[in-house]
Amino acid sequence: MDGYITEHPILEFKRGKKVKFCFEDKEIEGYEGLPIAAALHAAGIKVLSISERYSRPRGFFCAVGKCSSCLMEVDGNPNVMVCMEPLRQGIKVRKQKGKGQKQ
Repeated sequence: MDGYITEHPILEFKRGKKVKFCFEDKEIEGYEGLPIAAALHAAGIKVLSISERYSRPRGFFCAVGKCSSCLMEVDGNPNVMVCMEPLRQGIKVRKQKGKGQKQ
């Protein structure tokens, strides 16, 4: 959990309680309410999806919901923008390849 920013000269970081969730069947901890992408990034996970056309890794890019680099499967639902989706206890997150398909 040491991958989070803890001090900033202007911003204040209020965090929820620690929760556990699964990424690719591996249990990870993060702070409830923060974006899923932030929790993954703090845990050292940089690749969130694989591009459809060139099969290139995609990661945490704009962090404001304007691109498609952070599309992932969350609880079986594809195309979730994890930079905007709040982390909650027990969710299951998986990398997505291309456009994603509903399970």
